[in-house]
Amino acid sequence: MIKEFREFLIKGNAFDMAVGIILGGAFGLVVKSLVSNIMMPLIGGLLNLPDFSQMYHAMDGKVYETLEAAQKAGPTVAHGVFINNTINLVIVGLALFVMVKYMEKAAKKKEEEEKAPAAPPKQEVLLEEIRDLLKK
Repeated sequence: MIKEFREFLIKGNAFDMAVGIILGGAFGLVVKSLVSNIMMPLIGGLLNLPDFSQMYHAMDGKVYETLEAAQKAGPTVAHGVFINNTINLVIVGLALFVMVKYMEKAAKKKEEEEKAPAAPPKQEVLLEEIRDLLKK
């Protein structure tokens, strides 16, 4: 049973899936950092908003210094966090779309190469030429 499990893990599909999950997690961290540390400050600067993640509406109507303070005091609508997450989703979706398109293009090119008939070996071409000359 252990041998079968090891063979399953070594097979391409399980190993590829594991690598994909690990890379996906790392990619998510990079995208989150890109959105939180680069894009959102730029967008916030253009809209004169210092930090999207601190945009919220406290349901009690009071104003708090931070989102965390407002959340401790009571229910809040954290629309800034929602905006960050939406932009994050768009970036991840776009990156995945580009990767899938690239992989489809590579697979199609490989298929076309496999379908194209291979050129006959030089020896075979030479023998055909000799045969044709002897027929004359």
